[in-house]
Amino acid sequence: MPGGWQKSVGNVRSAFGNAMGGLRGGSNLASWVVAGTLAYFLWVKPSQELKREQQARAELAAASDRYRYVEKVKPVPDPQETGLIYGNKKKPKDLETD
Repeated sequence: MPGGWQKSVGNVRSAFGNAMGGLRGGSNLASWVVAGTLAYFLWVKPSQELKREQQARAELAAASDRYRYVEKVKPVPDPQETGLIYGNKKKPKDLETD
């Protein structure tokens, strides 16, 4: 005869099985696959496409704005040519002798 804890474990398993639709084995797995596929195509994919379209519209609007801020970065000078590093500086090619 099962003990008290074994009976409660069985009741939990039964309740969980009933909450999952009462299906067992392959049919349970197949129903979850179908439900997941439907959820993806009905909710997830359309929301992802909407986000992509909104991003594309925002990028297009930003590109067409002529008053937008464009960050300009000065090029970093070569420290050897500017004399920041001591030693032999690079000489122009026309002054070099072989």
